[in-house]
Amino acid sequence: MTPYDADYWIKALGLKPHPEGGFYCEVYRSTENIQRPALPSRYSGDRVFSTSIYFLLRSGEVSRFHRLRSDEVWHFYEGSAVVVHVLKPGGSSEIIQIGREPSRGESFQAVLRAGWWFGAEIPDSASYALVGCTLAPGFDFADFELARREDLLKDFPVHGAIIERLTLP
Repeated sequence: MTPYDADYWIKALGLKPHPEGGFYCEVYRSTENIQRPALPSRYSGDRVFSTSIYFLLRSGEVSRFHRLRSDEVWHFYEGSAVVVHVLKPGGSSEIIQIGREPSRGESFQAVLRAGWWFGAEIPDSASYALVGCTLAPGFDFADFELARREDLLKDFPVHGAIIERLTLP
């Protein structure tokens, strides 16, 4: 195992497989809560103020289309750029590149808004991307929805190729 490859980070950070694809480890979970009555109606219960994780994606793997009930900020740390495909309510889409090279249209941080469908991949072969993801209110699996291919194809038919690539059959 060579330092600074995907296997190094998976082991060094204690990352485990994530249901959407890739690997993750929770780094921070606030000890304070926001009570349900103070939250928007889309939340089913109390939520912590904020959470953050490390998330690693290797070339050839994908982060499947999913959406969250909180905004999520991605922070680039190491490896090659990651391409995030976003499908927005109303049918519009966006491609966000998170990485270290602004001259290539990459950004160190990007915000993925609550309710947006998004998934990611690594365009650089034989590489990986290590990012951080921060949510406020904090992450709860009750707020995580993995996309169903047939639903996305019906709602976003023009994006069939990427939907096929970033969803399960």
